[in-house]
Amino acid sequence: MRDLSSTLFAKREGSRDHHVLMTWLILTGVILFGFVVAWELGFIGIIIEADRSRISALIFVIYICFSGHCFWLVLGLSTEWNMLRRGRTMIVENDENLVLSDADEVIVGGAKLPPGVMTDHIRNLIVKAVRHEEPRLDQTLLIQNLAERLRHKQNIGWFASDALIKLGLLGTIIGFILMLGPVATIEEFDVEHLKRALTAMTGGMAVALFTTLTGLIGSTLLKLQYQIIDKATVSLVDEITETTEVHVVSVLERVNAGI
Repeated sequence: MRDLSSTLFAKREGSRDHHVLMTWLILTGVILFGFVVAWELGFIGIIIEADRSRISALIFVIYICFSGHCFWLVLGLSTEWNMLRRGRTMIVENDENLVLSDADEVIVGGAKLPPGVMTDHIRNLIVKAVRHEEPRLDQTLLIQNLAERLRHKQNIGWFASDALIKLGLLGTIIGFILMLGPVATIEEFDVEHLKRALTAMTGGMAVALFTTLTGLIGSTLLKLQYQIIDKATVSLVDEITETTEVHVVSVLERVNAGI
């Protein structure tokens, strides 16, 4: 049984080392390529010049800042996946020799588990098993708390992606105000007055449309990045749950039962 379990886990070794980072880099590369193409075709310049409200520029700055936040989260998740892979290999091979040292370090087979969220979770499981001494060790609440802590870092990103849509809608309102304002100033219906009014109305319409477009695109692309992070977080929690349920909880329950 141990050989079968080791084989099943070994098949997944290396497949998730940097998959989060690589997926994010591919998406970011495609986005950068699209931006360069839009810049070369003059679309970016048109938006910047036509948007008198400067909301499109603000949306762009917010998008850049939170893309950096995504990169920071992605690096953290990639590190956690690597620590998970190393720790899982050690646990699968030495799950009967799982102890907590005096320095609060998780020792497996005489070696210290690499730092990470899985190691912290296993430490909590060992402490819970020792203090409660119950034959049945339930890790549901600990897993839920782990998932919440990992997802908590993403909350500000989801808020920012929604804020980009709101900024786009704000630009739409400002654009319509700018568009309808010149109508009230028309005193004579001659060609020159109408021409100036139509020119001003066109500028207001440009603000409304470009800010809406920028907000929708920025929000969608930012949500794609956080969706990658959220999916990787769920997979990480699932892997930790599977590893600990099979190779940690079962061992601790046998120890508590005196088997």
